[in-house]
Amino acid sequence: MGSEPREGRSGEARGERPKQNVQDQGSQSQGAQKPGTEKPGTEKQGGLRALLRRLTAGQSELEAEELREDLDREDATPIVSCGGRRRFRVAGTLRTVTLRPRGGAPALEAELYDGSDVIDLVWLGRRKIVGIEPGRVVRAEGLVSLQDGRKVMFNPRYELRPTGGQ
Repeated sequence: MGSEPREGRSGEARGERPKQNVQDQGSQSQGAQKPGTEKPGTEKQGGLRALLRRLTAGQSELEAEELREDLDREDATPIVSCGGRRRFRVAGTLRTVTLRPRGGAPALEAELYDGSDVIDLVWLGRRKIVGIEPGRVVRAEGLVSLQDGRKVMFNPRYELRPTGGQ
């Protein structure tokens, strides 16, 4: 009795491998996640593979990926997920800013791009807002509606965000 080896977990003394739970086995057999579904900083690509992808990807693809990564830091909803007649917080870079009259009154319109889609931010009755200019990073919050097939946010509450270099 005293000479028998004591078994540890799941028959380790007999040379058997410990059993894994079903969830662990599934995650090992599935491999890496679909591209674009990983959280920033948790990519499982090797250094060489990531370097090769960055060298072969177009500039617009790289910029879109960086903007999507910034969404997590800004606590914002991707624009592609925003539906009509609900309030959302979005963040991205202003592509264009134009003054376009609506119903005889001035309206400042800005196109916000977050790497997934675009939304038009419209400030009614405004000709200019200091800081609202192309290339500026903005976080906006408001009611999203659809107008002529485009997502629009009228008179959003906004914050000017520092760019990467500032």
